[in-house]
Amino acid sequence: MNSTVGAPIAQVGLAAAPSLLSDRLDTRDDAMRAFHGAREAFIAGDRISMGELAADLGVDRTSLFRWVGNRDALLSEVLWSLAVPTFVQAEQASADLAGAPRVVAILTDFVDGLITATYFRTFLRREPARALRLLTTKESPIQRRYTATVEWLVRRELGEAPLGGAIDPAGLAYLLARVSESFSYADLISGDEPSVDRAHAAFRLLLRVDS
Repeated sequence: MNSTVGAPIAQVGLAAAPSLLSDRLDTRDDAMRAFHGAREAFIAGDRISMGELAADLGVDRTSLFRWVGNRDALLSEVLWSLAVPTFVQAEQASADLAGAPRVVAILTDFVDGLITATYFRTFLRREPARALRLLTTKESPIQRRYTATVEWLVRRELGEAPLGGAIDPAGLAYLLARVSESFSYADLISGDEPSVDRAHAAFRLLLRVDS
């Protein structure tokens, strides 16, 4: 779906939680055309409208739904397609680090990307309930993909017994994912301002990275 897809970190999420639409995007030109149209609209800050997208593609809504499923399915794939390059760029930027400091750096950069992407914040403000459902619950594959990617990072950088064996990789990944969500979507969850600095401090504390 993008030029970063060949990076190992880009593969983990989709492998852990594929969807009917993610499978179709590899084999169906009609689904890919719809996906690209929706992605362009999202990045432009527009609401993804199935009716408008169908009209732009020159098909009826029934055909569009047959290609991509419902709006949530399409939106989930668009959101994940934007998360992947953010992960890849964060990993590349931390290439001089290893272990817990690298996990902290990657997750901090990822949170920073979520907080500073104007089109993403526009989506959160416009559709807060849907955003939280798609991003932070298992109703959508996004959280499963995100947690799987974090777990992959934990295993690679901290091994099978992170923090001296105090917790397993899956449990630590879940905690790190929840920390990320808490500070990335603080405005929706608690009414606080999203904060990359507080996320960074929490990641360091959780992973026992000294100042």
